[in-house]
Amino acid sequence: MMEGYNIDELTIKAEADCAEVFRRVDRTAEANTARVLRAFRKYRVSAAMFAGTNGYGYDDMGRDTLELVWAEVFGAEKALVRQNFVNGTHAIATALFAGLRPGDTLLAATGAPYDTLRSVIGLTGNYPGNMREYGIEYAQVDLLPDGTPDIEAIRRAAADPKVRVVEVQRSSGYATRPALSVDIIGEICDAVHAVNPSAAVVADNCYGEFTDTREPCEVGADLIAGSLIKNPGGGLAPTGGYVAGRADLVEAAAMRLTVPGIGGECGCSPYGSRLFYQGLFLAPHVTAQALKTAVFAARMTELLGYRSRPAFDAPRSDIIQSIDFGEPELLVKFCKGIQFASPVDSFVTPEPWDMPGYADQVIMAAGTFVQGASIELSCDGPMREPYTAYMQGGLTYESGKLGVLSAFKSLTEEKKLEDF
Repeated sequence: MMEGYNIDELTIKAEADCAEVFRRVDRTAEANTARVLRAFRKYRVSAAMFAGTNGYGYDDMGRDTLELVWAEVFGAEKALVRQNFVNGTHAIATALFAGLRPGDTLLAATGAPYDTLRSVIGLTGNYPGNMREYGIEYAQVDLLPDGTPDIEAIRRAAADPKVRVVEVQRSSGYATRPALSVDIIGEICDAVHAVNPSAAVVADNCYGEFTDTREPCEVGADLIAGSLIKNPGGGLAPTGGYVAGRADLVEAAAMRLTVPGIGGECGCSPYGSRLFYQGLFLAPHVTAQALKTAVFAARMTELLGYRSRPAFDAPRSDIIQSIDFGEPELLVKFCKGIQFASPVDSFVTPEPWDMPGYADQVIMAAGTFVQGASIELSCDGPMREPYTAYMQGGLTYESGKLGVLSAFKSLTEEKKLEDF
């Protein structure tokens, strides 16, 4: 870490360096806001759609119209947007099961999937109901040395007629590779469909929504899935997830979420639908705030001499900023600084713990209004080398910036947030 720095001078320089990147982020947010507004107008969104429902949820006008709007915004034929998805992993697993049957092979095209999905597949934990119990095989194509997908290897592996679903993870997860751009996802889709037209490409879209002016369905992804307490919930959605894409696969996902024969017909909206509509409306802007926070953090990190990914001025395909600390103590201190600057539970001290679904202990700083909402400023990381902090979110750039400054100051334990 750079010695003798002045935090105020570094902040001024970092923001000046980031000015053009911020303008680029704002242009993307404006284009995506226009896209959302067009969908709202097309489906005549009205206040009558915000009321809650109960019981079976038949003919839930707010839910059904939200799914039409969602499909339009994400370039999909159909969407399943439900409050009873418990997290992003649940939505992604539902999407994968939609295209898989006993005897099929799931091909991971971007290396090992995110930690919590490995237990779904049966790679870790041996939990009841995992894919291997259902006779679903697993194959994997590792990334190239530079962290990018190996398109030729994907093409060869996908040619196996037993491959029925190809999983693509847009964000890096707890890995050091770059997030996938929409263009690269399109290349993967083209390669798979050229050699195996019956295979479905399912993209884990978590952390990537609205970082580009296009979404993976527009470049060939058959299904996308994600969490509503990340980017597309705009910081307002209190729970839920989504699956969107080809109509037949979305319907199959609905049958997996509920039961065969019921599918998407049931599923009430006890929260009502206003927060989900309003969250989607705000999502392009809130995602931009999170991106600006990440860009600022990247530049500050670079100026302070830590290794960080991506570079502050590099193209971004998700909202995550990773910072390598090399020492467990520094990772813990950084997370404590993020927690201290949070609007909720700022007095709590995060510590590493055995988090369900993860092989290593994880430390997580998340002083959020919605529990676990990573569109709000949060930071987490597994307690393993190179002791990397994965920071994401920020409902406003101003609060995100203060959180970043608090985190860096906590590394020296010289000052607290009130001091700057």
